[in-house]
Amino acid sequence: MKVGILGGTFDPIHLVHLLSAEQAREQMGLDEVWFMPAQIPPHKDESGVSDARKRLRMVELAIQSIPYFRAVDFELERPGPSYTFDTITLMRDRFPEHEFYFIIGGDMIDYLPHWHRIQELVQCVQFVGVHRPGYCPDNEFAQKHVRMVEMPLIDLSSTFIRQRRREGQSIRFMVSDKVREYIEENRLYESR
Repeated sequence: MKVGILGGTFDPIHLVHLLSAEQAREQMGLDEVWFMPAQIPPHKDESGVSDARKRLRMVELAIQSIPYFRAVDFELERPGPSYTFDTITLMRDRFPEHEFYFIIGGDMIDYLPHWHRIQELVQCVQFVGVHRPGYCPDNEFAQKHVRMVEMPLIDLSSTFIRQRRREGQSIRFMVSDKVREYIEENRLYESR
């Protein structure tokens, strides 16, 4: 089985995450896409990230009606920073019959050569880059190790959604209705 892994903070998961996963699935011929929230993203300040179980729940709500999307908690099982190399090693041990593709946003591609144990990682997984507004990776590493997929360029981020919530503005049509309801019910991202 060909499985795409879309890792991230998902704080919150939004419609561009879903669109990216769908475009990668179709264009790369993937059987499934697994959404994998990070426990402690190594590139973010842990104090500013919402509770991991709440982020996982939002992912579950966002994808519940899509049979080939799946929420996984592999990175939530381990303490410490979530390094992709460690996670992929664990997944390959658990699912040796699967072929894994790691989906990343275009904004992350330039940083990819600096990832933890990247030279070993590119031997274990195929990276799939999703175009994002304002980012045009043009380096030798990306050309050698990243297969790009096209998608509509929509400039939407979790940071923008959190900011709108803090300002009391609507996030409708940026996240699924179930995720929006969960955010509102749990008073996430409101001004403190």
